[in-house]
Amino acid sequence: MTSVSEAPTVTFDRLRYAGVFVLLFLFGTETFLISPLLPTIAESIAVSESAAAASVTAYVLVYAVFAPFLGLLSDRFGRRRALVAGTVLFVLSNAGAALSSDLTTLVLSRGLAGLAAAAAGPAIWAHIAETAPDAVRGRALGLGMALFSTGQVLGVPLGGLLAGAAGWRSAFWALTVGTAAALPLLLRQVPAQDGADAVGAAPGGSVKALLAGWGDPVLRRALLVNTVFSAANLGAFTFLGAVLVQRFDLSVEALGLVGVLVGAGSIAGSLLGGRLGDRARAAGRNNLPLLALWGVLLAVGIALTVRGPGLVVALAGVVVWFVASGGFVTDQQTLAGTVAPELRATSSAWLTSTMYAGTGLGAWAVGSFSDVGDGTLLVGAVLALVAALGGLLVSAGLRRN
Repeated sequence: MTSVSEAPTVTFDRLRYAGVFVLLFLFGTETFLISPLLPTIAESIAVSESAAAASVTAYVLVYAVFAPFLGLLSDRFGRRRALVAGTVLFVLSNAGAALSSDLTTLVLSRGLAGLAAAAAGPAIWAHIAETAPDAVRGRALGLGMALFSTGQVLGVPLGGLLAGAAGWRSAFWALTVGTAAALPLLLRQVPAQDGADAVGAAPGGSVKALLAGWGDPVLRRALLVNTVFSAANLGAFTFLGAVLVQRFDLSVEALGLVGVLVGAGSIAGSLLGGRLGDRARAAGRNNLPLLALWGVLLAVGIALTVRGPGLVVALAGVVVWFVASGGFVTDQQTLAGTVAPELRATSSAWLTSTMYAGTGLGAWAVGSFSDVGDGTLLVGAVLALVAALGGLLVSAGLRRN
């Protein structure tokens, strides 16, 4: 067997994916942008902050419900159509948000944004997975995930600054213009015969094809592990601010800096996960239990954040937490793009849907505790270890394949 050092060097042409990478950055920015703007938006359209938060719910619910169906369409009819349709809808949705003068229009525009992301997101991951060389597939997906996280680290603060200088609507206009500018790149870089035509349409009728990923033993285990990991990861993250305020009485400004650590950890984890995965596959070890590794690291990160001695250790725990998060998501996307090529977009969409389902379950479980710190530690750390055990089962399934 050829060793890693003897393997031929495969270059990764990042510019080839400039269009989809720009779109991922904008998606990452838009997903997290509402949170810091919520008070300003609520005051502008004369509703309560809790009512304005329905715009966030609309985005998440629409994405979670429609992503598998739109992923199936991408698998059957090609990436280019799904990407172009999603990009155009994203332009319209952000323009609609910028023009919103009442809650109904804002919620509808955010729901349309969720539909746009549900159409384009799975198609993006599938496009990268099937066009990047095998030797750098993980690196390519990791860079895409890192750019999505960069939208949180850089895009959200920039959007906040723009909103502070020119009003909250200007942030959505900037997203509108940025997305429209990415469309010519997508048209040039994503070939017309992409996706379904290259690997064959997803098998069976619509319902059978939609659920086909759950019929594959490896994908089924991966999706179940994804649900549990997300309950631990993002379910606990829902209460991260409350935990840090309870422990250290941090200000709102300080919590904003914690958000930068969250994004930085995610970026580092995404890049590390892609690189480790590529090296493992180059060495003929595609069954390396990386998912289990990220589960254990997540448990350690949550424990340090909630019970670590002092603020510095707790913040180090936050970084470890989200390094694990970024690495896990990247490896899951790589697995979904490799195990069943004819189901790439559908599998990627199910990853997102199960992520949202797990997040909701985890947040509910943590919220059921009278002490938020105890709930975050018990639910987050315990479920992270359960996900690590599940990751070992996924690796065992890959070994048998």
